[in-house]
Amino acid sequence: MGKRKFGKYLQSALTAVDIFLVNVVFLLTMWLFTGLAIKHVTGMILWGLVNLSFIPILVRISRQGDKLRAIQLDKVLVDSLIAVGLHALFFMSMIAFMGLEPLPRMFYVVLYGLMIVAMVPWSLFSRRLIKARRRRGYNYKRVVIVGTNSTARRLYEQMLSDTGFGYKILGFFDHEWRPDFLGRYCGSLDTLEKFVKDNQVDQIYYTMAGVNDTLPRVVKIADDNVVEIFYVPQISQYISRSFSIETIGSVPLLTVRRNPLKKRFNRGLKRGFDIVFSSVFLCFYPLIYLPIAITIKLTSPGPVYFKQKRTGYRGEDFWCYKFRTMHVNRDADNVQATRNDSRKTRFGDFLRRTSLDELPQFINVFKGDMSVVGPRPHMLRHTEEYTQLVDQYMVRHLVKPGITGWAQVNGYRGLTDEVWKMAKRVEYDVWYIENWSFALDMKIIVRTVLNAIHGEDNAF
Repeated sequence: MGKRKFGKYLQSALTAVDIFLVNVVFLLTMWLFTGLAIKHVTGMILWGLVNLSFIPILVRISRQGDKLRAIQLDKVLVDSLIAVGLHALFFMSMIAFMGLEPLPRMFYVVLYGLMIVAMVPWSLFSRRLIKARRRRGYNYKRVVIVGTNSTARRLYEQMLSDTGFGYKILGFFDHEWRPDFLGRYCGSLDTLEKFVKDNQVDQIYYTMAGVNDTLPRVVKIADDNVVEIFYVPQISQYISRSFSIETIGSVPLLTVRRNPLKKRFNRGLKRGFDIVFSSVFLCFYPLIYLPIAITIKLTSPGPVYFKQKRTGYRGEDFWCYKFRTMHVNRDADNVQATRNDSRKTRFGDFLRRTSLDELPQFINVFKGDMSVVGPRPHMLRHTEEYTQLVDQYMVRHLVKPGITGWAQVNGYRGLTDEVWKMAKRVEYDVWYIENWSFALDMKIIVRTVLNAIHGEDNAF
């Protein structure tokens, strides 16, 4: 039991460091703004009360919520931004409510800027520390699994896949032992309650199928012994992706496809960024448009823009804009460009290799037809063709198409002359939809810029 108790001390120690970190950043900011420490004594007291409770709770929740996931920089960054944003809103509201003299705007910029700089590396380190201690046998949960079916086996394998998850599996309980089962069989359900008491079990995972009186029995055992119980639905043996739980009134529902952009806040955040980003870009757009438009006109007859109907959000068609890179031809809506395509103009080839031909799509972003980041929009003919050939193809239209996307920065852009290439693009697009975060969008934008600078082999 000593190792388990040490796990509790570890959590308390990390929370203490959270509090210490918040105070150091605050006092440093106060020191930078001379005189504020004396002038705003009440404000300091208020800050002390807030940072002793509010931010550490948010940091602890974000760290605990990530216990079954890989440690990802973008996830940590988003958690930190949310914690700091909520705190800023609360702190400034309390200052206004108490009638204190407002602090300079630059104070908040420095304070929360330093907070992000301090919190992100600390959060990464602390999460790695927790996982490292669990791998050495500390800070674990004592677990039993009820059931020995395929769902139980999958759960068992996932729990053992990373000892950093913090599970110590004591054994399995079922009506009878199965000769082909590899886990430790501890007995029938009649022996479960005694085992739970004798071994100080923390969690019970119920994986048995069917509707009978077994589940209520197990729930009562858990309740009587103050043990957490989790019901593992049988759907997991048919669907391998993660899913979330929603409700209609008191009826629980399982959502088998996760889509963070279904949440109004996330959609608003993404759309707000699109409007700001495209608006800023379009202010400088004439400086780019004029030289490109003049060169296009001088090098080949035809319009400056190439306008094509493409499949957009929820399968709706929209007019997608690009700088024209080819001689006017009848195959533009049916045949993809190839590396040595004779239809391309010399200047058009340059625009394609540098991705400058895509810049007019910021107009589409501003109008709301597209987003800065998302699955690339395809020709209508491709939509009709690949819907029949590629599994989940239409899933990529659950979000707005983008100027750049996760598939593109991972090398799947350009020509899709073979079905497997489109299948890989769809795979990356679906992953993006199910794992969207604002930080992921920023990561894709940065990688897009870097790829454009370095040049891409598939850009033609």
